[in-house]
Amino acid sequence: QAHAKVWHTYKEHFEPYQKGMISIVLGSHWIEPNKLEDESDISKCQKSMERVLGWFAQPIHGDGDYPEELKNEFLFLPHFTEDEKNYIKGTADFFAFSFGPSNFKPPNTLPKMGQNLSLNLREVLNWIKLEYNSPRILIAENGWFTDSHVKTDDTTAIYMMKNFINKVLQAIKYDNIDVFGYTAWSFLDGFEWQHAYNIRRGLFYVDFKSKKKERIPKSSALYYRQIIRENGFFPKDSTPNLQAQFSCDFSWGITESVLKAESAASSPQFCDSSLYLWNVTGDGLLHKVEGVKLKTRPAQCTDFVSIKKQLDLLEKMKVTHYRFALDWSLILPNGDLSVVNRQVLRYYRCVISEVLKLNIQSMVTLYYPTHTYLGLPGPLLQTGGWLNQSTAYAFQDYAALCFRELGDLVKLWITINEPNQLSNVYNRSSNDTYRAAHNLLIAHAMAWRTYDEQYRSSQYGKVSLSLHSDWAEPANPFFESHSKAANRFLQFEIGWFANPIFKTGDYPATMREYITFKNRKGLSYTLLPSFTSEEKQLVKGAADFYALNHFTTRFVIHEPQNGSQYEFDRDIQFLQDITCLSSPSRLAVVPWGMRKVLRWIKKTYGDIDIYITANGIDDPSLDNDELRNYYLGKYIQEVLKAYYIDKVKIKGYYAFKLTEEKSKPRFGFFTSDSKGKPSVRFYNSLISNNGFPADYSVCGPPSHQKQCSFCLLVSQKKPLIFFACCLFSTLSLLLAIIFFHKRKRKKRFKAKSIKCICVSF
Repeated sequence: QAHAKVWHTYKEHFEPYQKGMISIVLGSHWIEPNKLEDESDISKCQKSMERVLGWFAQPIHGDGDYPEELKNEFLFLPHFTEDEKNYIKGTADFFAFSFGPSNFKPPNTLPKMGQNLSLNLREVLNWIKLEYNSPRILIAENGWFTDSHVKTDDTTAIYMMKNFINKVLQAIKYDNIDVFGYTAWSFLDGFEWQHAYNIRRGLFYVDFKSKKKERIPKSSALYYRQIIRENGFFPKDSTPNLQAQFSCDFSWGITESVLKAESAASSPQFCDSSLYLWNVTGDGLLHKVEGVKLKTRPAQCTDFVSIKKQLDLLEKMKVTHYRFALDWSLILPNGDLSVVNRQVLRYYRCVISEVLKLNIQSMVTLYYPTHTYLGLPGPLLQTGGWLNQSTAYAFQDYAALCFRELGDLVKLWITINEPNQLSNVYNRSSNDTYRAAHNLLIAHAMAWRTYDEQYRSSQYGKVSLSLHSDWAEPANPFFESHSKAANRFLQFEIGWFANPIFKTGDYPATMREYITFKNRKGLSYTLLPSFTSEEKQLVKGAADFYALNHFTTRFVIHEPQNGSQYEFDRDIQFLQDITCLSSPSRLAVVPWGMRKVLRWIKKTYGDIDIYITANGIDDPSLDNDELRNYYLGKYIQEVLKAYYIDKVKIKGYYAFKLTEEKSKPRFGFFTSDSKGKPSVRFYNSLISNNGFPADYSVCGPPSHQKQCSFCLLVSQKKPLIFFACCLFSTLSLLLAIIFFHKRKRKKRFKAKSIKCICVSF
């Protein structure tokens, strides 16, 4: 009633000449049902909101009375007379709303009713719109808090503010909610009610222990000023989308992980010389006829059942290149050349040769380790794996075998996939991590030298290694420590392997200096290996192109850490930007990060050829993968900008990946049972257009494709064409026999007729 009296007083005595508006600020939490389809849970959430927000909002913005549920449950609530209802009803010119930590703490004071508290401001605004007939809304108080020890680096508050304002924008743009203003809480650090001085909520830091109580702007104040200046959020890269194409020889590829040769069993129908009898009426089994041997033909690539499936999928993808990995442990089960599995090698050669018949070149990866499957032959694992330098020499022998057996068909080789991610495996200590990485670098370099000296002159191929190359962005751009942390991440993650190969033959100076700094302070006991002069000469320049796997952008903060672990040596932590579009595996969709990392590679390592050997996202949908389509379109557009505007020498793009695996993140264009998704057609269109052309395509199909299209059809449909020819020949012969017999019968009939006429005369 006090509020209503003030409102009526203002309307009667002040509004006519002040022309102002007046309301009351109401605060609330937000709550969501445990089960969206459970009406009981939904009802509990509604009751919770009515108890907190509806208590005051319903009389003022509704019908002038308390919510019915509230009156039924709390009989001690005062009753409004009809005059009071009419007096209170509508006494607000807008809905002033407060949403922040004070509305959620302490949790035990909230009527949660077993449901889930949520910070989704957009949903609360929608509830207000539906409950109170679409009022005009002012966000009168909104913000978050930091602990009392935090001074001006309130990065968490920045991202919470970004999230809240982003939700308000979504409510305005997509839900047509009339929000006309936003007010951040609060201007200065101060006394926060039940929290006293234990938390800080100000945009300006106040030193309470100082006599002058200095006020220093926090990073959230600088960020809020930026939002006000831009009146919202501008994209990091404001370059408009290009309508252009890549070069006509650009490689459009698809990536697959390790091909398991043992899963592609050879069909025995042409290889087994035995004769079998099928006991149809008895046990239904095949029984070998002893002493009888049939003539067989030599084994052929078409005997492998799985290859046909791969060819079908690749034909649908319409790519020019196919990247897959060999299984080292299958080819050399003993880890050396004492036992070579020729059947597995033949399988891989068949894959490459059959794919070539589709005019698709193979990019072959020799070694593809993951954190769940290291992929080393058993004996090498038993002797320490990559902690043992002898593994590098074993890899050199393995690489030489593959170059010799497959190199005449392969023009692009990847020695090792993502060696800079093996810290997930060799993580007992930082010394183990760096020792394993050192041996991996030596192994790659020796394999590259082997190809360069023995096979390049006859095979004309190129060799490199693929590095995981996500971009790093300072989580708080207003603090230099975050920018330094982002650069440190790039040096520890990418420069760790790229610097020795593409630059100096040694690890980055940033890496060595920072580890030394931590050792001096007693925060780490890491020893980064040193390269001998021979090793530097071996490693430096040991790559023909830069190959990168890029999936997302990481937001990095400086966070000092103690201990001798690779992750601790970097003194960084990652922050998840909850306003970013993300996948189920929490990969943030940040397209501009792709262009930034490509420019950084060019700036850091020179004008070298670059292949994007894996780029993709997990999409949970099996039949409508819109997230993947969006991701592909945006990321390839950024690749085009880097190629066209920044003059980065990008030679190819390989989407990740061809097929997905069961019970794993869904990265595949095809399901585990080979069902294609809509993204296949979308990627097809990008490939056929060679980018994003304006009206026409500069590049036609390659001349060899024009000339050999009929040959390609014949090679793909050999069995069908052979069957059709046999059928046609059989039908022709049958028709000829029928025609011959009909003519013969006619002649006999004529002869009999003439004979009958002669007798009658």
